[in-house]
Amino acid sequence: MENIIYKPIGIIHSSSKTPKGTPIQPLTDKKNPGCVEVFSEFADGLQDLSGFSHLYLIYHFHLSKKHKLKVIPFLDDCERGVFSTRAPSRPNSIGLSLVKLDKIEDNKLFIRSLDIVDGTPLIDIKPYVNEFEKIEDCKIGWLQYKAKRFKSIKGDDRF
Repeated sequence: MENIIYKPIGIIHSSSKTPKGTPIQPLTDKKNPGCVEVFSEFADGLQDLSGFSHLYLIYHFHLSKKHKLKVIPFLDDCERGVFSTRAPSRPNSIGLSLVKLDKIEDNKLFIRSLDIVDGTPLIDIKPYVNEFEKIEDCKIGWLQYKAKRFKSIKGDDRF
């Protein structure tokens, strides 16, 4: 199989300068602001995005140097297969975060609920559509026993 090569479409700016201290998931710091700077050659793709309140940011974990197939994830104390977690040390260092969009000015998206390190390369943006993505009978695997702990960390309201 051939290599897959992605070109960043922008860069993510946040107050988190290192992985240590960066919010673990977007919901753990609902107010954490940031800015996504979309490179000018991709700015036309932002047309009509301002009508969405939430976005998925797809990005490259640029500080993750090696992957592990088993990790001890946040909220747990035993090893899990990396594909059952959201850990950054993955075979393909791709991250996904759901953020709140506050406004767009030119090629800059002002967002919050950010769990991404400053300087992270942005690969893509996709709008979150609750009507399409709401899953009624959703199972969350090993996390079902940890979800109450996460709720106490993040609070009750979504964003």
